[in-house]
Amino acid sequence: MIVVGVTGGIGSGKTTVVQMFHSLGIPIYIADEESKKLLVTSKVIKRKLRALFGEEAYHENQLNRKFLADKIFNNRELLTQMNAIVHPKVGAHFKKWLKKQKAPYVIKESAILFESNAYKDCDYIITVVANEKTRISRVLKRDSTTKEKVKKIMENQLPDEDKIKRSNYTITNDNLEDTEKQVFKIHGEILKTIKKS
Repeated sequence: MIVVGVTGGIGSGKTTVVQMFHSLGIPIYIADEESKKLLVTSKVIKRKLRALFGEEAYHENQLNRKFLADKIFNNRELLTQMNAIVHPKVGAHFKKWLKKQKAPYVIKESAILFESNAYKDCDYIITVVANEKTRISRVLKRDSTTKEKVKKIMENQLPDEDKIKRSNYTITNDNLEDTEKQVFKIHGEILKTIKKS
């Protein structure tokens, strides 16, 4: 099964892009959504996060998101330790999900495809980019946050240039009509390559 990784910085519109692939009949796996579920359902993750952050990591059996976000926001070491607990579980969950798929290829969407080493499981990689102003405005509409916080997240993410260098395709997602055309073109190219192999 061919795995196509989709990544991009905050506000680039990765979800919009993968939904376009989904509308073409391609199964999509959104790593961030699945990791959020596993943070609540996996006993191993819960136990390890409580050991790392203390009992406050969970409140009434739900993840204490604000507490964790505050802890890791400016602490790269804690973030790395948390990721080391969560990423292997998400990777294993993805492999199980992959076995059930029947399409010519699947999409795995992850904001931290390179940072989590998940790119190693991908046959092709697509990086989604958008101009900074558009990205900030999208995040401000979506989340209750500030421009400063969004910029801080952007600074902490791998730069687009680095992602583009390591990708097979780049989608510029500033205009939905153009984005759809790019998705359709890449979809066609991937299907052609699969038929040849």
